[in-house]
Amino acid sequence: MGLTSLTRNLFASRWRQLERYTNDSEELQRQVLARLINQGRQTEYGRSHHFDSLRSYDDFVQRVPLNDYDALKADIDRMRRGERDVLWPGRVKWYAKSSGTTNDKSKFIPVSADGLKSIHYRGGTDAVAIYLRNNPQSRMFDGKGLILGGSHAPNYNLPGSLVGDLSAILIENINPLVNLIRIPKKETALLADFEVKRDRIAREAMTKNVTNLSGVPSWMLSVLNRVMELSGKTHLEEVWPNLEVFFHGGVAFTPYREQYEHLITSPLMHYEETYNASEGFFGVQDDPNDKSLLLMVDYDVFFEFQELKPNSPREGNLGSSAADNSAVNSNQTPLPTGGAGGGLIPLWAVEPGKNYAMVITTSCGLWRYMIGDTIQFTSVNPYKFIITGRTKHFINAFGEELIVDNAEQGLGFACKQTGAEVLEYTAAPVFMDRNAKCRHQWLIEFSQPPADLQLFARLLDQKLKEINSDYEAKRHKDITLQPLEIIVARPNLFNDWLKTKGHLGGQHKVPRLSNSRETIEQLLQLNNQ
Repeated sequence: MGLTSLTRNLFASRWRQLERYTNDSEELQRQVLARLINQGRQTEYGRSHHFDSLRSYDDFVQRVPLNDYDALKADIDRMRRGERDVLWPGRVKWYAKSSGTTNDKSKFIPVSADGLKSIHYRGGTDAVAIYLRNNPQSRMFDGKGLILGGSHAPNYNLPGSLVGDLSAILIENINPLVNLIRIPKKETALLADFEVKRDRIAREAMTKNVTNLSGVPSWMLSVLNRVMELSGKTHLEEVWPNLEVFFHGGVAFTPYREQYEHLITSPLMHYEETYNASEGFFGVQDDPNDKSLLLMVDYDVFFEFQELKPNSPREGNLGSSAADNSAVNSNQTPLPTGGAGGGLIPLWAVEPGKNYAMVITTSCGLWRYMIGDTIQFTSVNPYKFIITGRTKHFINAFGEELIVDNAEQGLGFACKQTGAEVLEYTAAPVFMDRNAKCRHQWLIEFSQPPADLQLFARLLDQKLKEINSDYEAKRHKDITLQPLEIIVARPNLFNDWLKTKGHLGGQHKVPRLSNSRETIEQLLQLNNQ
């Protein structure tokens, strides 16, 4: 009996627990909230917000304000300096470094021991459990898992306290037994220089029996391409004949799917999406035929949501500057950060088909924390959803309300029709000139460019109009929005840009859509050098 067969038996009880998600999600979420409040009573934050008097969700709403990173930053910095019992009981030693806020280059998300165990590692375990349930013939544990990670560094020079990519924190704290079935070795996995790490990982991995992959699609693809260069093979299954699954997350898989399918032609290959972020592990694709993710409702994460309603563009502002448009025409109603309530609803009150911003309370000390992601529920029994974008990643300069999910669908359609493959992209508005002309400008790095770029652009535009009525209205007869423009990026442009930011590798990603032209202008300048 192989190791996978033995492991499968260990997951049987968890499979039965997951069945409760269909009918008992509200009860499970109420239990999570009660558990978090009980532990929060031991903290400075809990005492200042009268956690001792909280008896219900309604009490929680009245006593605890909404928070963003800036609201918690001072407390988190105290925690980073070694103070105990601030936002979570005890001392929190680990901090996941994430992309910054308006005021700071980086955010440092606390990752407590409780959060590691009851959120992050639990999510990884459930991803495997669901895969084994769906694939009874799997032999994934009979070989090695290639797991990509970032790097970490000392935190304020405090002993045993570090900051870094979440993936590096997970690798650093992983059960030693897991190291027997994973590669690369820890010192390679935690290298800071991605270009050096990429080569070393490829050389370590290519001679092993790799059965499964875990990581961000863009960075994993870079490693796999290096494996192909070193091996001289045509397809990856020639290097790893027993490869069967890629657990991916961090960025949308759509732009990369065709490249993976060209690289891995085996009909036995599977792909399972996960929704893991620095702030927590929130969802797993439990049905390979459904792109929706199952919301994990019994971890140490309590979920709340705010419906995002369009703002009406202010009359007469269409000729204003980029900065003015960005500020005035946000397509997401701003989330209030002060006072109680804030117009949020609990999980059991959400409705399918609506776009929501997600707010979380976790055992890492994030209380009613606005994560910045937007989702849409496809089912409520159990709760399943798709990720639609970020509260700050969208284009609504002219009332078109274009979100990341629209962009991914549009690009996927254009690629399928033309045989093109998109590696990276970003898009931003070109604001009205003196002739009242405006458009969306897309900067796209193709791994396989279309034979006819204009056709690709028309197909992308066509699909966006089909799936987004606001975009369609603004594009009507080219009155408000002119046809979109595509600029082809030179090879490696986006990686070079990330490198200039010190963000090459790990969980760093390119902003896909923006109301501001700051990112695209930086990329265009680099593209012309």
